[in-house]
Amino acid sequence: MNATAFYFESSMTQETTEIARGLRRRDPDLLDRLIEQYQHRLFRYLVHLTGRRELAEDLFQETWIRVLERGHQFNDKYAFSTWLFAVARNLAIDHMRRKQPASLDGLLNDGETPFDVPATGRASAFDMTVQREQTEQIAAGMQHLPAEYREALTLRFQEGMSLEEIASVVRVPLGTVKSRIYRGLSALEPWLKGMPS
Repeated sequence: MNATAFYFESSMTQETTEIARGLRRRDPDLLDRLIEQYQHRLFRYLVHLTGRRELAEDLFQETWIRVLERGHQFNDKYAFSTWLFAVARNLAIDHMRRKQPASLDGLLNDGETPFDVPATGRASAFDMTVQREQTEQIAAGMQHLPAEYREALTLRFQEGMSLEEIASVVRVPLGTVKSRIYRGLSALEPWLKGMPS
């Protein structure tokens, strides 16, 4: 391990330890910083997971309340984002079990297409149109995937989580995560090529 990698890993470990201590103390300033840092990623994940913006807003609030109430349970051996997403996912599943005795598939197939990829930089009108069309094709394809594939793809490519972090969030073996991503991408391929409508 070179010096830069060691410094980065040491810095991350120190930050995680500080987060754990702050959560045990219920530090309101820390909570504000965490919300500021993770709000967009968490909300986007919840919208993708539920397929409904209003429900995602409710679960977003519940997630942060749960973080405040149960912050002492955060294990600083893992990244805070991994724990946060696991809390949010568990709340979504709990909500689904209370409201609908259906599977995660039923919760996610609402007809909405929340898979938005924002334009980056200053693209030409043509590039923006092509990107919008690709986004619509991907969104259409995502709605046809089984929920577990959709979730794995969202966590990997939207949220940038490592395979190990995804396995921790969804509580499945690493091989299952790899399989879901591979199968999800394979199933999504026709929409990436623009074939189905």
